[in-house]
Parts: sequence; structure tokens; C-alpha cells
Amino acid sequence: MSADQANKPIILAKRADFLAAAKARRQGTAGFLLQARNRGDDGAVRVGFTCSKKIGNAVMRNRAKRRLREIARLGLMAGAKPGWDYVLVGRPSETINRDFAELQKDLAAALRKVHT
Repeated sequence: MSADQANKPIILAKRADFLAAAKARRQGTAGFLLQARNRGDDGAVRVGFTCSKKIGNAVMRNRAKRRLREIARLGLMAGAKPGWDYVLVGRPSETINRDFAELQKDLAAALRKVHT
């Protein structure tokens, strides 16, 4: 594994991982909901993204997920801890319409709160 790959989270794909994160800690922000679960190991950080149909049609859901992926790419590793799973859940209208800098601040604040 290269140094660049060590700084990237692994993407969650299995439904069971999403369900486990949904039962763990959560922190709401104006732009999205952060769910976080300590897996109990020192493995890589894993992250998942989801948006329900409340967001809108497929175009709107994909736009919201792209924004969530980008804020995670830019800021997740700064506040994430090894061995944790994180799921970012989009909020209707807010995830798409909120200023991108505000979404980044929301992520940093949510990570701080979920780890206290």
C-alpha cells in the first residue's frame, strides 16, 4: 500500500456496514447527518454515502452524493480515527443548496463532536 492510499478512506459497499453505522453514534448538522461506528480494530477508515428519495430524483441524489464525497475527500482524514466507519447521509434541499465551505465546516464540527 502506497503512502497516498494510506491517507484515503475505503468506501463502504455492504448493506450490513451501513446498518451497523446507523445503530451507532450520530451527529446531525445543517447540511447532512454523520453516522460513526467504532469497529474495534486499528484498520483503515471507511466511509459511505447515502441519500434517500426525499432528496429528489436520481439527478438530485447523485449531485448530493458527489458533494458529500468531495467534502469527505477534502476533510474526513483530518478528523477521522483509524478503525472507524463513517456514513454521510444527505438532507433534503440542504445538502445540495448549502454553501460548500459551510458543508466542510459541518464535517469538521461533526467529527469533533462524534469523537468526544
